[in-house]
Amino acid sequence: MNTVEKEIYDDNLFDLLFIALFTHKMEIALGKTTQLKGYDGFVDLSEQIVRGRSPKEQQEIVAVVLQSLVPAQILAIVRGVFSPTKLVCELNAWFGANLFQWLVGSCEVVTVDIPTEDETIKSQKSGIHIKKCRYLENSGCVGMCVNMCKIPTQEFFTEKFGIPLTMIPNFEDLSCEMIFGQTPPPPEEDPAYHQPCLANQSSLDKQSLKPCPKVSI
Repeated sequence: MNTVEKEIYDDNLFDLLFIALFTHKMEIALGKTTQLKGYDGFVDLSEQIVRGRSPKEQQEIVAVVLQSLVPAQILAIVRGVFSPTKLVCELNAWFGANLFQWLVGSCEVVTVDIPTEDETIKSQKSGIHIKKCRYLENSGCVGMCVNMCKIPTQEFFTEKFGIPLTMIPNFEDLSCEMIFGQTPPPPEEDPAYHQPCLANQSSLDKQSLKPCPKVSI
């Protein structure tokens, strides 16, 4: 990973409220609390979830947190009424880029090219470019990125909302692409599962470029 200066975030009231909400939901799902405040507490709980749990167990806890934020009735209505049309995907990208900057940092809606079943390409403004992911930067861990964010979020939108989502983290510059309307690849074809640990993580064998041991298919 390239050496980059760590971002400083000035969370506003809206950001702090969302951080507090997610932190509270994580405490309930985990059955533990954190003594840290703000975003540091959010990351601390993430680290607590990782300890002693398999990647699948980590993902399951995050899934519980995400589902606790949206009533099951709402999820059922969304799946039954809204198909992943261009408009629906573009609206999801707009809301995501505007509502979750507290979580991932500065981001913007971008146009993406999505392959279709008939092997053509459709362009739509349903992508989010995260310039430098706050969560990845603060956790400094490929495993936490994949198990605590990428996989649970993809599954939540794709399976619970019925709106396909693919997340493509860049572990070199800590940016990320979120593409609404694109079905995520199977784990064996997903580059994130073969990503070595970040260069700033000590004690692990990075010279061999083996996949991060905290991620498994």
